[in-house]
Amino acid sequence: MLHLIVLLFTVSTRAQESACRAQANSIEPILSKPGDIMLGGIFSLHGIENARYTFKSVPEPTKCKGIVRAMLFAIEEINNSSSLLPDVSLGYKIFDVCTSIHLSIKAALILMNGNEGDESHPGKPCNTPSTVHAVIGMSGSSHTIVIARALQSFHIPVISYVATCACLSNKQEFPTFFRTIPSDSYQSRALAQLVKHFGWTWVGTIRSDNDYGNLGMATFIQTVQKEGICIEYSESIYYSYPSEKIAATVRVIKASSSKVIVAFLTKQDMEILLKELQNQNVTGRQWIGSEGWISARIFATEESYKILGGSIGFAISEAEIPGLKDYILNIHPSEAPGNAFLNEFWETVFHCSMSSKENASTLTPCTGSENLRDISNEYTDVSEFRIPGNVYKAVYAVAYSLQDLLRCKNGEGPFVNKTCVLYYLKKVNFTTNYGEKIYFDESGDPTAKYDLINWQRNSHGNIEFLKIGAYDASLSEGKEFIMNNINNSFKPISVCSESCFPGTRKAVKKGKPVCCFDCIPCAEGEFNSIDCISCPLEYRSNEQRNECFLKEIEFLSFGELMGTLLVILSLLGSSITFLVVLVFFYYKDTPIVRANNRELSFLLLLSLALCFLCALTFIGEPSTWSCKLRHTAFGITFVLCISCVLGKTTVVLMAFRATLPGSNTMKWFGPTQQRLSVFACTFIQILICSFWLIISPPFPNKNVISHKDKIIFECDVGSTAAFYAALGYIGFLSSICFILAFLARKLPDNFNEAKFITFSMLLFCAVWITFIPAYISSPGKFTVAVEIFAILASSFGLLFCIFAPKCYIILLKPEENTKRHLMGKNIGNIFE
Repeated sequence: MLHLIVLLFTVSTRAQESACRAQANSIEPILSKPGDIMLGGIFSLHGIENARYTFKSVPEPTKCKGIVRAMLFAIEEINNSSSLLPDVSLGYKIFDVCTSIHLSIKAALILMNGNEGDESHPGKPCNTPSTVHAVIGMSGSSHTIVIARALQSFHIPVISYVATCACLSNKQEFPTFFRTIPSDSYQSRALAQLVKHFGWTWVGTIRSDNDYGNLGMATFIQTVQKEGICIEYSESIYYSYPSEKIAATVRVIKASSSKVIVAFLTKQDMEILLKELQNQNVTGRQWIGSEGWISARIFATEESYKILGGSIGFAISEAEIPGLKDYILNIHPSEAPGNAFLNEFWETVFHCSMSSKENASTLTPCTGSENLRDISNEYTDVSEFRIPGNVYKAVYAVAYSLQDLLRCKNGEGPFVNKTCVLYYLKKVNFTTNYGEKIYFDESGDPTAKYDLINWQRNSHGNIEFLKIGAYDASLSEGKEFIMNNINNSFKPISVCSESCFPGTRKAVKKGKPVCCFDCIPCAEGEFNSIDCISCPLEYRSNEQRNECFLKEIEFLSFGELMGTLLVILSLLGSSITFLVVLVFFYYKDTPIVRANNRELSFLLLLSLALCFLCALTFIGEPSTWSCKLRHTAFGITFVLCISCVLGKTTVVLMAFRATLPGSNTMKWFGPTQQRLSVFACTFIQILICSFWLIISPPFPNKNVISHKDKIIFECDVGSTAAFYAALGYIGFLSSICFILAFLARKLPDNFNEAKFITFSMLLFCAVWITFIPAYISSPGKFTVAVEIFAILASSFGLLFCIFAPKCYIILLKPEENTKRHLMGKNIGNIFE
């Protein structure tokens, strides 16, 4: 950029010359008016003929075409106001720099030096103090950045009406910059919300290769990626690019699979792109536009609509400025005779000559009766005051800051100078005559407000920009984006991969964005269509893996066949035991009943009946009381049973030892001692179970881990140590009883009960040893069934092995139920 400044102003090397002069072609204001306070205006009102600079010769003057409207209206309105700056007149110097950055620099330097570059006075000093207190402009972000940096050292505020680059909000770099158009950081996020709203996850992007497009698109891409939206391609163009590069960009668009294109472009770049899109006949895309082009009427043609029809995007909020329409349409060259700028405008609009030598031979003379109200083109279109509205607000912002400054002129406020204007511009806060509140935040930005517009045809077939929503950053978070009810039936679908069906999950394709994926069925116990989620523990997924339903709750119930059979066996065992009790009670005085302590026999039968009945507590739905009862009842009744068997075995051993000469053993293990031994052994188990119930009792538990497809409703033992202590004690007593019975199995006797006890204990131990692996390997309710079977089997074993032989003799062999037959010579030692 240095070479441009060098071309603008250089100091003569001659020592005798104390003045400086412009070396390059100077530019003059296209419109100017003196006033008490001067405002500068730098606008891109025309197109520019692309020029190539060799830096070997002075470049030709740029040729421009176009006009400015709103700034003049605002200044004239303020000058005619009796309430705003009543004793002060505003003047202006307006430059047209087309789209040229070097013209923008030249205009800025002229304004800040107070030198309009009049070549007729080459000796006019270049360092004349500027009379301009603020500058309105520029149109593009890149141009505005250059102007803002050039003027900030002189504390001259720059108020832009259309520069949207978020970088300009940096007050460290641009302390004197303000704008009446929102920053692109808001627009980029608004565009991201728009794409998300319509469910598009696979989009292409194209941007202007300048500060406006690059920074705006960078914010957009960063925002949409957080929302899981993928970018298929991101291309850049610029109006000065070679045509082949523009064509290559369009070929990328044409070959893409995404149906939605987000275009962050200026109007000039969109115009170049649109021509190439028409050449390659690229249609069937949904265009999402930035404010740079989405509301440009120049594109509202039949040819353009074939490509851009249905476009949607955010435009600058429209302002209905009272009087501006009539002011524009009432313009006539007779109001400013000799004004070359106005004459050029009139010739361009009406294709006539205002006595211009250049056009006199080709155009008919203007009659003076031409009326702008009879023309319909981009110059006379006053249906939307978007950009003019921003210019209007910028002028009024300066005017209100000047009014605040002048009110404090004689008070404690700062004195009138450019620094003062900058000071009060930061604090300006006013409401326009059409009701909009205007103020700048700490970054010099206004409140972000956009209109969401959609390209549609009206009932007459004309193309119109229909407002379908809005974005207002002043609203609370999450409510900034407002969408009207519109018909989404024609909304295009733009996804890399179709959504997965319920019951499947996404698996990202290797080397592809996250939006490109395959759909893989969920595993068993999982559901959902985005990421397979495990069902809650008490639920399982259906075959389609699209929902979870409650697992079947399984427990051994009374109503099922297996439960019924076990109940029958339990009742049968207790009934048989009861019958044996009746038989023994009826024949209680016979030798075989009296032998070996009939009290122990009755107590053993009682404990066996309880063992049969305790099996019933294991059947049915577990509850708190049933879980506590089943384990403690099982432990105590079995210990009582084994204690009685142990007592009977000990009696047999003691009885035969008492037959030895001089033995007095039986008096130490009489009936009283036998009862005490049974009580002592049982009491120990009662203590174990009592501590178990106090410390950590058994409780009902829904086991959701053992089986995936069902819930096992079971009784958890609570304290594992107490559980194994109770079982271990039963095993300890059983082992002692088995050893003693085994030692007494060969004692001489016609009816040696120790043989039957040995066999019963052998059967008892065999049942419970085989129970362990069967219990561990049995699934679900069969675990409980195995435990019940072990209880019943061991109980039946004891009942039949010990009492069946006695019942056989009592009922079928009564002749053998005598003392002599049973004990022979030792008959008296084992009877009560």
